[in-house]
Amino acid sequence: MNVDFNVTAETRKDVGKGASRRLRHAGRIPGVIYGAGKEAVALTMNHDDILHHLEHEAFYSHILNVSVDGKVQKAVLKDVQRHPSKAKIMHVDFLRVSEKDKIHMQVPLHFINEEVAPGVKIGAGLVSHLMSSVDIVCLAKDLPEYLEVDLGNLNTGESLHLSDIKLPDGVEIPALAQGPDHDLPVASIHAKKGGGEGEEEPAAGEAGEAPTES
Repeated sequence: MNVDFNVTAETRKDVGKGASRRLRHAGRIPGVIYGAGKEAVALTMNHDDILHHLEHEAFYSHILNVSVDGKVQKAVLKDVQRHPSKAKIMHVDFLRVSEKDKIHMQVPLHFINEEVAPGVKIGAGLVSHLMSSVDIVCLAKDLPEYLEVDLGNLNTGESLHLSDIKLPDGVEIPALAQGPDHDLPVASIHAKKGGGEGEEEPAAGEAGEAPTES
């Protein structure tokens, strides 16, 4: 999906818990942008705008246009603090990036071709998603919105691992450099439990009945 996310922010000098509380009461939230060898800058943004952006999966793994006092900076979302019980955002962190920067990000996994996998179509097995996202390293310009996991050839009792994910050029999964033990499964197909043909219980007087005393 080719989409641009534009975040409008203003610098803030009034920091601290009291200042953040006043911002939230006014429908705004605090945040920060840092990185790229530059000083960290405290920000304030419209709460509902950020909440709307966060409804899109791509916002979490996309190069964003963060306009700070009218000056646009390229950044990625690094952290979101949410209210523990309300649908409210408490704070957001942005990391500045450039095309020459290698960044470490979590990107979502999209599972495809489940319905045509032999383990499902023929074996009537059940698919288990063992991961929903994966850690990657790449240049900012190569950041994928998501990675596809193709289950089209998977049979019952089989799993797909990190090493089976087809990666775009310039994208690496750092866990794979740590050895085979880190090549974790991301999806599997297993047989349904139960529903099989069980043995019938023996009727009274048939084999298996305790003998009567004479």
